[in-house]
Amino acid sequence: MIRSEEFVAPLPNSVPRTRESRDSQFERIVGNSAALETVLEQVERVGPTDSTVLIEGETGTGKELIAQALHNISPRCNRRFVKVNCAAIPASLIASELFGHEKGAFTGALERRIGRFEAADGGTLFLDEIGDLPAEAQIMLLRVLQEREFERIGSTKPVQVDVRVLAATNRDLAAEVDEGNFRQDLYYRLNVFPINVPPLRERIGDVPVLAEYLLERYAKKTGKKITTIDQSTLAMLQDYDWPGNIRELQNIIERAVILCETSVLYVDETWFRGETHIPTSQPTPFNAAVQTSEREMIERALSESAGRIGGPKGAARKLGLPRQTLESKIKVLGINKFRFRRT
Repeated sequence: MIRSEEFVAPLPNSVPRTRESRDSQFERIVGNSAALETVLEQVERVGPTDSTVLIEGETGTGKELIAQALHNISPRCNRRFVKVNCAAIPASLIASELFGHEKGAFTGALERRIGRFEAADGGTLFLDEIGDLPAEAQIMLLRVLQEREFERIGSTKPVQVDVRVLAATNRDLAAEVDEGNFRQDLYYRLNVFPINVPPLRERIGDVPVLAEYLLERYAKKTGKKITTIDQSTLAMLQDYDWPGNIRELQNIIERAVILCETSVLYVDETWFRGETHIPTSQPTPFNAAVQTSEREMIERALSESAGRIGGPKGAARKLGLPRQTLESKIKVLGINKFRFRRT
């Protein structure tokens, strides 16, 4: 995980990529698991290029932080890094937010306003929750990616921009394409270099170091002297499957720090989400066998459908299940659907 409040200082392009310099580049990334190392290697390879990157992963895994790291080690690092949450902007305003508007273009447009693309000219534009982009805005975005120009709302004069686009989603965009919710041509334009950020349950070895980092961070903010984490608490943190990922871990540690009155940090077991609560007993052989069989069937269907969930060729159709039911089973079983993608 990269500290969201800090920027990773980029190395000059002339510096050789030694192991020491690589560690310096990612010194604020917390964790040393193999899953995280794979992501960092991908970031290191594509970061210095100008290629479009599609960052995939569950909510709370730190996709924005990966985008920031990509910008920080790029030749554009000294220019602006502009963020847009596509899900947070009303559909009627998204085009104006991205591309700007002229005075009088619509009711309330009292003056000319530049959009996020112009603001990011020469730098990087990060489009978070790209799967929520309305159809009309998808068409406009496709044109910018293809031609590097657009028109402000209410204008016919093209504006040229030099922007590197990074996008992120927690959705299965390939399935969204199959179901007609996302443009196929835009998907291929965005999916030049996909990076899958693993969920915390797939990098559980990073939990102790993440917990210690968060403890230090929140103890400093609250002015408390908390030096260690109780061993039973640490074991409990590692046994949990973290459906909310790093964001959920942050919330748990912050809450524990606020309530802590000693030098040792404890976490109450009842704070964890009930539906994914740490099991108090081992599953019976029958239940374990059912889970194993179900996992194998789902993974086989995901493999045959190249990781797609919905659509006519998706895993849900192969298994005869509603898409939402299959999504729920995948989450409960801890299956990483992204690893079945073929690029």
